[in-house]
Amino acid sequence: MDLLTFKASIAQPQPPAGLSAALQALWWDAKGDWHKAHERAQEHEDRAGMQVHAYLHRKEGDQSNAEYWYRRCGAVASRLTLDEEWEELAQGLLEQG
Repeated sequence: MDLLTFKASIAQPQPPAGLSAALQALWWDAKGDWHKAHERAQEHEDRAGMQVHAYLHRKEGDQSNAEYWYRRCGAVASRLTLDEEWEELAQGLLEQG
Protein backbone atom coordinates (compact mmCIF):
# COMPACT_ATOMS: atom_id res chain seq x y z
CA MET A 1 0.00 0.00 0.00
CA ASP A 2 1.27 3.48 -0.75
CA LEU A 3 0.77 6.65 1.29
CA LEU A 4 -2.04 8.03 -0.91
CA THR A 5 -4.01 4.78 -0.62
CA PHE A 6 -3.41 4.73 3.13
CA LYS A 7 -4.65 8.31 3.48
CA ALA A 8 -7.69 7.58 1.30
CA SER A 9 -8.57 4.60 3.52
CA ILE A 10 -9.14 6.99 6.43
CA ALA A 11 -12.56 7.74 4.94
CA GLN A 12 -13.57 4.13 5.70
CA PRO A 13 -15.06 3.09 9.07
CA GLN A 14 -12.26 0.57 9.82
CA PRO A 15 -8.59 0.36 8.90
CA PRO A 16 -7.62 -1.86 5.98
CA ALA A 17 -6.88 -5.48 6.81
CA GLY A 18 -3.28 -6.44 7.30
CA LEU A 19 -1.95 -3.19 8.74
CA SER A 20 0.60 -3.42 11.53
CA ALA A 21 -0.44 -2.18 14.97
CA ALA A 22 1.72 0.93 14.45
CA LEU A 23 0.01 1.75 11.14
CA GLN A 24 -3.39 1.11 12.72
CA ALA A 25 -2.42 3.59 15.44
CA LEU A 26 -1.60 6.25 12.84
CA TRP A 27 -4.83 5.43 11.00
CA TRP A 28 -6.93 5.90 14.16
CA ASP A 29 -5.03 9.07 14.99
CA ALA A 30 -5.91 10.47 11.56
CA LYS A 31 -9.54 9.58 12.27
CA GLY A 32 -9.35 11.73 15.40
CA ASP A 33 -9.47 8.84 17.89
CA TRP A 34 -6.33 9.44 19.98
CA HIS A 35 -7.30 6.86 22.61
CA LYS A 36 -7.78 4.04 20.10
CA ALA A 37 -4.53 5.10 18.40
CA HIS A 38 -2.75 4.97 21.76
CA GLU A 39 -4.13 1.48 22.47
CA ARG A 40 -2.81 0.22 19.13
CA ALA A 41 0.61 1.84 19.60
CA GLN A 42 0.98 0.04 22.92
CA GLU A 43 0.14 -3.41 21.50
CA HIS A 44 3.75 -4.19 20.61
CA GLU A 45 6.83 -2.73 22.21
CA ASP A 46 8.77 -2.84 18.98
CA ARG A 47 10.58 0.15 17.47
CA ALA A 48 7.64 1.09 15.23
CA GLY A 49 5.14 1.00 18.08
CA MET A 50 7.42 3.04 20.32
CA GLN A 51 7.98 5.67 17.61
CA VAL A 52 4.25 6.07 17.08
CA HIS A 53 3.73 6.06 20.84
CA ALA A 54 6.23 8.95 21.12
CA TYR A 55 4.44 10.86 18.37
CA LEU A 56 1.07 10.38 20.07
CA HIS A 57 2.32 11.71 23.40
CA ARG A 58 3.91 14.65 21.62
CA LYS A 59 0.56 15.34 19.95
CA GLU A 60 -1.14 15.05 23.32
CA GLY A 61 1.20 17.74 24.64
CA ASP A 62 3.01 15.43 27.06
CA GLN A 63 6.55 16.22 25.89
CA SER A 64 8.36 14.44 28.75
CA ASN A 65 6.45 11.19 28.05
CA ALA A 66 7.09 11.63 24.32
CA GLU A 67 10.82 12.07 24.94
CA TYR A 68 10.82 8.90 27.06
CA TRP A 69 9.38 6.91 24.12
CA TYR A 70 11.74 8.51 21.60
CA ARG A 71 14.65 7.44 23.81
CA ARG A 72 13.24 3.91 24.21
CA CYS A 73 13.22 3.39 20.46
CA GLY A 74 16.58 5.05 19.92
CA ALA A 75 15.20 8.06 18.04
CA VAL A 76 15.82 11.75 18.48
CA ALA A 77 12.71 13.71 19.46
CA SER A 78 11.08 15.02 16.32
CA ARG A 79 11.21 18.72 15.49
CA LEU A 80 8.85 18.33 12.54
CA THR A 81 5.29 19.59 12.67
CA LEU A 82 2.86 16.95 13.89
CA ASP A 83 1.47 16.55 10.36
CA GLU A 84 4.97 16.13 8.93
CA GLU A 85 5.91 13.58 11.59
CA TRP A 86 2.69 11.62 10.99
CA GLU A 87 3.43 11.51 7.27
CA GLU A 88 7.08 10.53 7.79
CA LEU A 89 6.08 7.72 10.16
CA ALA A 90 3.33 6.45 7.86
CA GLN A 91 5.57 6.53 4.80
CA GLY A 92 8.38 4.70 6.61
CA LEU A 93 6.09 2.02 8.01
CA LEU A 94 4.38 1.48 4.67
CA GLU A 95 7.76 1.05 2.99
CA GLN A 96 8.70 -1.58 5.58
CA GLY A 97 5.64 -3.58 4.63
